[in-house]
Amino acid sequence: MADSIFGKIAAPSNSSYFTNSTNGEGLFLLLSNIFKLVGVVAGIFFVVQIIFAGYAFLSSSGDPKKAEGAFATIWQSLIGLLIVSSAFVLATFIGKILGIDNILVPTIYGPDK
Repeated sequence: MADSIFGKIAAPSNSSYFTNSTNGEGLFLLLSNIFKLVGVVAGIFFVVQIIFAGYAFLSSSGDPKKAEGAFATIWQSLIGLLIVSSAFVLATFIGKILGIDNILVPTIYGPDK
Protein backbone atom coordinates (compact mmCIF):
# COMPACT_ATOMS: atom_id res chain seq x y z
CA MET A 1 0.00 0.00 0.00
CA ALA A 2 2.79 2.46 0.88
CA ASP A 3 4.44 1.70 -2.45
CA SER A 4 1.38 2.86 -4.34
CA ILE A 5 1.02 6.08 -2.32
CA PHE A 6 4.63 7.25 -2.26
CA GLY A 7 6.05 5.48 -5.29
CA LYS A 8 9.30 3.58 -5.44
CA ILE A 9 12.58 5.18 -4.41
CA ALA A 10 15.55 3.96 -6.39
CA ALA A 11 19.17 5.02 -6.64
CA PRO A 12 20.15 6.99 -9.72
CA SER A 13 20.82 4.56 -12.55
CA ASN A 14 23.81 6.39 -14.01
CA SER A 15 25.82 6.56 -10.77
CA SER A 16 28.15 3.75 -9.80
CA TYR A 17 28.47 5.39 -6.36
CA PHE A 18 25.16 3.82 -5.30
CA THR A 19 24.89 0.68 -7.41
CA ASN A 20 28.30 -1.04 -7.43
CA SER A 21 28.63 -1.78 -3.75
CA THR A 22 29.31 -4.97 -1.90
CA ASN A 23 27.74 -5.98 1.39
CA GLY A 24 28.79 -3.68 4.22
CA GLU A 25 30.17 -0.98 1.94
CA GLY A 26 27.18 1.27 2.54
CA LEU A 27 28.21 1.73 6.18
CA PHE A 28 31.61 3.07 5.12
CA LEU A 29 29.98 5.41 2.60
CA LEU A 30 27.70 6.71 5.36
CA LEU A 31 30.63 7.23 7.73
CA SER A 32 32.61 8.95 5.00
CA ASN A 33 29.74 11.33 4.29
CA ILE A 34 29.29 12.06 8.01
CA PHE A 35 33.03 12.80 8.40
CA LYS A 36 32.90 15.13 5.39
CA LEU A 37 29.87 16.94 6.80
CA VAL A 38 31.57 17.38 10.17
CA GLY A 39 34.65 18.75 8.40
CA VAL A 40 32.63 21.29 6.45
CA VAL A 41 30.71 22.40 9.55
CA ALA A 42 33.97 22.70 11.52
CA GLY A 43 35.52 24.76 8.72
CA ILE A 44 32.56 27.13 8.58
CA PHE A 45 32.57 27.44 12.37
CA PHE A 46 36.31 28.18 12.29
CA VAL A 47 35.87 30.99 9.76
CA VAL A 48 33.00 32.53 11.76
CA GLN A 49 35.01 32.33 15.00
CA ILE A 50 38.05 33.96 13.38
CA ILE A 51 35.90 36.79 11.99
CA PHE A 52 34.23 37.46 15.35
CA ALA A 53 37.53 37.21 17.25
CA GLY A 54 39.19 39.54 14.77
CA TYR A 55 36.39 42.04 15.21
CA ALA A 56 36.68 41.73 19.00
CA PHE A 57 40.43 42.26 18.76
CA LEU A 58 40.03 45.36 16.59
CA SER A 59 37.31 46.80 18.80
CA SER A 60 39.23 46.22 22.03
CA SER A 61 40.56 49.82 21.78
CA GLY A 62 43.75 49.00 23.62
CA ASP A 63 42.03 47.22 26.51
CA PRO A 64 44.42 44.38 27.34
CA LYS A 65 41.69 42.18 28.81
CA LYS A 66 39.52 42.32 25.65
CA ALA A 67 42.52 41.84 23.37
CA GLU A 68 43.64 38.85 25.42
CA GLY A 69 40.14 37.33 25.20
CA ALA A 70 40.07 37.81 21.42
CA PHE A 71 43.53 36.29 21.07
CA ALA A 72 42.42 33.32 23.21
CA THR A 73 39.42 32.79 20.92
CA ILE A 74 41.67 32.83 17.85
CA TRP A 75 44.07 30.38 19.49
CA GLN A 76 41.26 28.03 20.55
CA SER A 77 39.80 28.11 17.04
CA LEU A 78 43.15 27.16 15.55
CA ILE A 79 43.53 24.29 18.02
CA GLY A 80 40.01 23.07 17.21
CA LEU A 81 40.76 23.14 13.49
CA LEU A 82 43.98 21.22 14.14
CA ILE A 83 42.04 18.58 16.11
CA VAL A 84 39.46 18.16 13.32
CA SER A 85 42.21 17.94 10.69
CA SER A 86 44.08 15.38 12.79
CA ALA A 87 40.92 13.31 13.08
CA PHE A 88 40.62 13.25 9.28
CA VAL A 89 44.25 12.17 8.89
CA LEU A 90 43.88 9.52 11.59
CA ALA A 91 40.66 8.14 10.09
CA THR A 92 42.28 7.92 6.65
CA PHE A 93 45.40 6.29 8.08
CA ILE A 94 43.39 3.69 10.00
CA GLY A 95 41.25 3.06 6.92
CA LYS A 96 44.36 2.39 4.84
CA ILE A 97 45.79 0.04 7.48
CA LEU A 98 42.55 -1.93 7.74
CA GLY A 99 42.05 -1.98 3.98
CA ILE A 100 38.95 0.19 3.96
CA ASP A 101 39.34 2.18 0.76
CA ASN A 102 36.01 4.01 0.87
CA ILE A 103 36.46 6.01 4.04
CA LEU A 104 37.23 9.67 3.46
CA VAL A 105 37.89 9.43 -0.25
CA PRO A 106 38.42 13.06 -1.21
CA THR A 107 36.38 14.17 -4.19
CA ILE A 108 36.64 17.55 -5.86
CA TYR A 109 33.44 18.45 -7.66
CA GLY A 110 33.54 20.88 -10.53
CA PRO A 111 31.78 21.76 -13.74
CA ASP A 112 31.41 18.93 -16.24
CA LYS A 113 33.15 19.45 -19.54
